[in-house]
Amino acid sequence: MNPSAELVNRLWRLCALLRKDGVTYQQYVTELTYLLFLKMASEQKDESRIPEAYRWGALKDANEAEVLNVYKRALIDLGDVAKVSDRSVVAIFQNASTIVREPANLRRLIDAIDGLHWFSAERDAFGDAYEGLLQKMAEETKRGAGQYFTPRVLIDVMVRLMQPQPGEVIQDPAAGTGGFLIAADRFMRDASDDYFELSPKQQKYQLSEALRGLENVPDTFRLLLMNLHLHKIDPDHLDLADTLSPSGSRSAYKNADLILTNPPFGPAGGPPTRDDLTITDRVSSYQLPFVEHVVRALKLGGRAAVVVPDNVLFDEGRGKILRQRLMSWCNVHTLLRLPTGIFYAQGVKTNVLFLTRADEEAPAKDATEAVWIYDMRAGAPPYGKTNPLKADDFDAFVAAFGDDRLGNAKRKDQGETGRFRKFTRAEIAARDDNLDISWLRDEFDAGEDGLTEPDDIAAAIIGHLRAALQEIEGVSEELAEPEAIEP
Repeated sequence: MNPSAELVNRLWRLCALLRKDGVTYQQYVTELTYLLFLKMASEQKDESRIPEAYRWGALKDANEAEVLNVYKRALIDLGDVAKVSDRSVVAIFQNASTIVREPANLRRLIDAIDGLHWFSAERDAFGDAYEGLLQKMAEETKRGAGQYFTPRVLIDVMVRLMQPQPGEVIQDPAAGTGGFLIAADRFMRDASDDYFELSPKQQKYQLSEALRGLENVPDTFRLLLMNLHLHKIDPDHLDLADTLSPSGSRSAYKNADLILTNPPFGPAGGPPTRDDLTITDRVSSYQLPFVEHVVRALKLGGRAAVVVPDNVLFDEGRGKILRQRLMSWCNVHTLLRLPTGIFYAQGVKTNVLFLTRADEEAPAKDATEAVWIYDMRAGAPPYGKTNPLKADDFDAFVAAFGDDRLGNAKRKDQGETGRFRKFTRAEIAARDDNLDISWLRDEFDAGEDGLTEPDDIAAAIIGHLRAALQEIEGVSEELAEPEAIEP
């Protein structure tokens, strides 16, 4: 076991100290965020921006009678811009509070963290350990926190195929805990000797301007900030805001070169409040407005890879109008049908759309001439805790996709018995613009029969119930005649 994984497992086991107080996994990881930030600053000899009274040594030296009070004051003051000048520190501790009720439990938690072997002072190593904690949290809470954690192997495939380049504006409008932004940054660092091949001006741009994101859930936003910070990413354009509100149409979130995202699925808290989302302004779910955001936020010639549920491919009404606009304004060159079992928390089958915005604002003819569909779902084994998704599961798809980030590599239609097929725009139009195309036997039900873990089985049941609810909501929306929609 590598040192990072061993550290993650040891940190995770510390959760037992707080579980008897009814602490959830997400609350535990949030609590660890505060303590690990202070501990890591101490390990890295980087405590100058933290008031001396709240540094790790002060917490460690406080006796059991005082430690909880010291910690509570630290959480309040470290999030106060009047007392701490460093905006990263303030952002991470903004409105922070502890769920620890017993001083003895906090004392044991601090002592346990302090006693761990911190194998490296490199911030990347700390970042890998922290991201490992986030993944553990998602695995243990598939019906809750897992809703915003995209499997790392899927993120890496999407990033590798889209090939982010230094100097590009890269956006995730549903940033979650930062997986896409971190993977894009790592890809560009690996290709540029950790940015040392860039000029000082270009380096500054990469570190502060290139990566942009929005996240709407305060606790998730805190985890996002910590995760990015530990991976040496402190972007200026990272906001706690709703992408479907006017915040999502700010200039910082327009004209993106590349968008990588796994938007939230399911019913929204209300319709979008942005004036520019004219197609999906009245729908009752998240996914359609987020797809429209992607289309409108890309610069001309920009590209995107977006995780979407199946209903985006076949919904009638505004869903169909959105697909037509999508294929008119963008070259939707590739669709990957993902296996089931990796997004049960959302309750739907999922896909990845790979697309490129046209070079002109409103093309005279559809930018999409053909869609290549790769079916990774049919005949796939049941994925879950006992059989996690692996990087080599994507090897055949990556080979079929080719090495062109715009989807223009030479490709071969594998026919009705193969997994990769080409469907022309005319063929899709003949299907009433329905992109939910399958030709191989779908083993979804048989795959679920192979699930053995109670958590996986329960998540699958919840998934089907949520999918049924979405279908009912879709039917309700279709009962209303779609109005004329302005571009």
